[in-house]
Amino acid sequence: MSDHAFATRAIHAGQAADPTTGAIIPPIYQSSTHVQDGIGGFREGYEYNRAGNPTRSSLETQLAALEGGVSALSFASGLAAEDALLRGILKPGDHVLLGNDVYGGTYRLLTRVLAPWGVETTTVELSDVDLLRAAIRPETKIVWLETPSNPLLKIVDIAVITELAHAAGAIVVVDNTFASPALQQPLALGADLVVHSTTKYLGGHSDVLGGAVVFGDDRYVEQVKFQQFAVGAVSAPMDAWLTTRGIKTLALRMRQHSENAQAIAEWAAAKPEFSQVYFPGLASHPGHEIAAAQMSGFGGMLSLGLAAGVDAARAFAESTSVFQLAESLGGVESLIGYPSDMTHASVRGTELAVPENVVRLSVGIEDLGDLIADLDEALARVRRVREQ
Repeated sequence: MSDHAFATRAIHAGQAADPTTGAIIPPIYQSSTHVQDGIGGFREGYEYNRAGNPTRSSLETQLAALEGGVSALSFASGLAAEDALLRGILKPGDHVLLGNDVYGGTYRLLTRVLAPWGVETTTVELSDVDLLRAAIRPETKIVWLETPSNPLLKIVDIAVITELAHAAGAIVVVDNTFASPALQQPLALGADLVVHSTTKYLGGHSDVLGGAVVFGDDRYVEQVKFQQFAVGAVSAPMDAWLTTRGIKTLALRMRQHSENAQAIAEWAAAKPEFSQVYFPGLASHPGHEIAAAQMSGFGGMLSLGLAAGVDAARAFAESTSVFQLAESLGGVESLIGYPSDMTHASVRGTELAVPENVVRLSVGIEDLGDLIADLDEALARVRRVREQ
């Protein structure tokens, strides 16, 4: 459906009506195995659920259409997707360059799981092209980008970094979880592969775990697909179906997430209690111009630095009510978290450590007035505690 607009693809790609009954929503094929017409006579290629399932295939078609890729693979979690990609592409002795503000789970996977296997990882400030150029080695296989990054919302120029990485013989992987394909299309900017935690904006309702790899071309499909089959961290039929259902409203949801987050960022920027507002939609953000050029919206994620320090940050995170204290992001409901002790606890004490005065907001699609009132009341509670 490449000739259709994004919102149309999100609803219709991979979603043909059931040919037997005409059901407008494809059924959930809740089956672990498939009958064969004679030995090796697979119907539509399906044999066993780990190797393939029609519901998962529908989701994979949908995911590829969203990102403009040639194909996609769906996994049980975002980290399972990353693991299959890395194991499928890398070999002992290869080197991976990461941004110095990536999701803690990605860093942990590379430095604690794959490092003993012989893969070396270096972190670098990817917004500085000169630093990136100096960090690339002959054995660098992958340059891994998050933009916007988690949780400090750094922005990097995908097209510029891709050109530099390709010239050095490296491939570029973009974690597009924060932006979602509704707001950013890394493959169109030259990236080779895209990864997602589909748990987040793609699923969109905090009720399903999942991950995905989307391929810009066919070079690595079979290697990663073999990892999917051989290791088996596949998405279950019900999980795939829930993700598909969430994707159908992605375009609408991302508009509201972005609108609410922009208003909250502007509200926070006027408050002296916040020493820093990390949000690319603000003109003061160092990556604002790049984000405006390569994204169609600024997304629903922002982080706030509390001027009074760590105690105020912890108190603020524990003082909201509409914003609920929880890990994860990207659901219709608003969440607040304290990255240093929650999502990024695994990188405490490293160069990726998150400042202890930072809280992270996943801005939902609730009424904006209620969200700002909730944050205002949280600030008032923090003031009262500090005055006691």
